[in-house]
Amino acid sequence: MRAFGVAVLLTGLLAGTAVADAPSVSLRPSANPAMQRIAAATGSETTPGQVLRPRARPALKVASAPVATPAPAAAAAQAPAMSFLAQPEPSRKRAGILGALFRPKARPKEEVTQAAAVRTRPGSAMVQGRRGSVCGDPTIRGEAIAPIAGRIRGCGIADPVKVTSIDGVQLSMSATMDCTTARALKSWINRGLRPNLASDVVRLEIAGAYTCRSRNNVRGAPVSEHGRGKAVDISGFTLANGKSVSVARDWRRDKPMRAAHRAACGIFGTTLGPGSDGYHEDHLHFDTVSRRSPYCR
Repeated sequence: MRAFGVAVLLTGLLAGTAVADAPSVSLRPSANPAMQRIAAATGSETTPGQVLRPRARPALKVASAPVATPAPAAAAAQAPAMSFLAQPEPSRKRAGILGALFRPKARPKEEVTQAAAVRTRPGSAMVQGRRGSVCGDPTIRGEAIAPIAGRIRGCGIADPVKVTSIDGVQLSMSATMDCTTARALKSWINRGLRPNLASDVVRLEIAGAYTCRSRNNVRGAPVSEHGRGKAVDISGFTLANGKSVSVARDWRRDKPMRAAHRAACGIFGTTLGPGSDGYHEDHLHFDTVSRRSPYCR
């Protein structure tokens, strides 16, 4: 116990001595000899507590060059060079032979032609192509009429037309027939009658067209082609020089008439005239009945 107290007393004495001998300021390191030599060389005094620091580098001064304003001509010259950034590159023109070959041709100016009015019936052929014309042919003049139902079996026309003139040749009376017969009559006028005449024909004398009857008006005979709208009878014609030709009067002496009669064979399915069967002594009978070969007398 006594030894412990002696130890404590010695410790306190030693601590007090240390506190009494402590310096009033913190100890600083001695100046570096190298630093003192640098200070002597530069003429500046350096204390031991100072630390040499590198001097701040002066700020670099950049002188801005004046911006030159280009002259108007120079600016105009520079404009195309700068505009390419905003504008697409224009397409290059094809040159040489290849350019001429592949250059598209200019389209011709379109012309619009007004079509003629056409009147048709369901399931029938064209019966009128222009006002005043029938059968789709402007040279066949007349009118389309309502379908005809015959009073006896086999008669009638589904698409009848009433013809008044054909290719400038006037008919003595309107003739009712179908369009097939009207077109065949036009062919005969231009291919069979006109080529055999010295003067143009201007009028046809019509002896008969549509009529619902038996063949040759014989009781019990089959229906005539007249009753189907497929036949026309011609008793004569008038020329442009004023001459009138009659089948009943001039058949034997008028060679052009006989030549025109022969020319009808093949244009029509049936061609009859004087001397054929006794029923056609005063007129020419033409019809468009369908046959394997034409019947001509």
